[in-house]
Amino acid sequence: MRPSTTPRADGPGGADRRWSPALWGLLFVLAANMLIDALEVSVALVALPAIGDDLGLAPHELHWVVSGFAAGFGALLLFGGRLVAILGRRPVYLAALLVFAAASLVGALADHTALLVATRFVKGFCAALTAPTGLAIIASVFPEGRARSRALSVYSLFGASGFSVGLLLSGALTEVSWRWTFAFPAPIALLLFAFALRLIPKDTPDPKAPRRYDALGALSLTSATLLAVAGIAAGPAFGWGHPLTLGVLLLAALSAVLFVRVERTAPQPLLPRELVGRRTLLRSALGAGALNGSYLGLLLVSTLHLQRQAGYGPWQTGLAFLPAAAPLALTALHSGRYVTRFGPARLIAAGAAAASLGCLLYPREGTAVRYATDVLPTMLLVGAAFVLAFTAFHMQATSSVPEHLRSSAGGFYQTAVQLAAALTTVLCAALYPAGRGPALALVTAVALAGLAVALRGLLPRRTADPARGTAAEPPPADRTSEPTRGRP
Repeated sequence: MRPSTTPRADGPGGADRRWSPALWGLLFVLAANMLIDALEVSVALVALPAIGDDLGLAPHELHWVVSGFAAGFGALLLFGGRLVAILGRRPVYLAALLVFAAASLVGALADHTALLVATRFVKGFCAALTAPTGLAIIASVFPEGRARSRALSVYSLFGASGFSVGLLLSGALTEVSWRWTFAFPAPIALLLFAFALRLIPKDTPDPKAPRRYDALGALSLTSATLLAVAGIAAGPAFGWGHPLTLGVLLLAALSAVLFVRVERTAPQPLLPRELVGRRTLLRSALGAGALNGSYLGLLLVSTLHLQRQAGYGPWQTGLAFLPAAAPLALTALHSGRYVTRFGPARLIAAGAAAASLGCLLYPREGTAVRYATDVLPTMLLVGAAFVLAFTAFHMQATSSVPEHLRSSAGGFYQTAVQLAAALTTVLCAALYPAGRGPALALVTAVALAGLAVALRGLLPRRTADPARGTAAEPPPADRTSEPTRGRP
């Protein structure tokens, strides 16, 4: 992108000069938008039982409210980056804010499940558009060094706080009506649009940027994701051996094969071929996906358990989950220092171990809940897992590739994280009718798989990869790596 003239934190000594009100305003618009994207999952989680009661949804159907957003975010994130490269940052960002506000209002008024889920998918797509765009705007306005580090710290803090804010807001609003949890982001998004219209700089797409949309690649990945979620959801409703269930799952597999084939043959694929086979990046994506998927699966099961069986209200549920979410927000500004001091691999392994232990400790049977002994230890361990591994995962992923590939690597990483969330939540919802135990067994298995991947990263480094001329394992963590959104 070629940014137009706009207030910048550069010039002689620019990194240390006092920022203008316009510059601060731009940063807070971007950071506030990241916050409302990050809280979209937590507000939905706490409201699930109320939504189910109002719309008549069984537990194995409720997952769509969560997995629909994750599917839209994950399946279209790479495509969103391509749209930004072709159309420009400003028009894409502004359009995404307007569509997000409209989808929020429609979702709040929806009386049918299909319409509600559709709005969740659309909002996920909007997040997929603003995610790469917000960081790109920061990179264009704030020069590398102290100024950009400060801007990214603010941006990261808002994102890390979003999940906690969502728990508290949803707990309070759902006590009135679950519809307010989906309506309240609309005026915020419109307010951000009004400021963004004035503050976001105009830009001209780089003529060297890819000019092909790769729509077939985006469509095949989206189809594979939605069909996989629908096929798993059909299991409890129709039976796992039913022709409909098997047919949908087969179509999902064929769509995934089509996506791989399209990306291998496309002149300008959504996923650059240079990223394929990079073990550290793949290990980071799998590990972060396991952590995020197990966490959201655990909260889905715990939400149904606490509200449907233990008699908790939405506000009590939000507070019960806060020990898992708040520690990340409180430590976000210092997480990069931990990674630099201890190295990402050690922190990731420790975080994966904490998450696995937390999942193992959650009670499998019984309806009575003693919060201090049954729920709190799990939430504290999961919170510790994110404090340890949240930033380490992203820094390991992006620092393992050359500079020109880091944006694409971040997109691939976030795609894996969001798709893992969509698939794990639907699997938990499918198992929940058989009891809390099977669903928690799945959550624990996913967390333990993440631990196995993390332990693989502790093995001694290999020698240089002759095929690429680079080390097979990542260099020390990069202090300027971009932050992630809310959760890994």
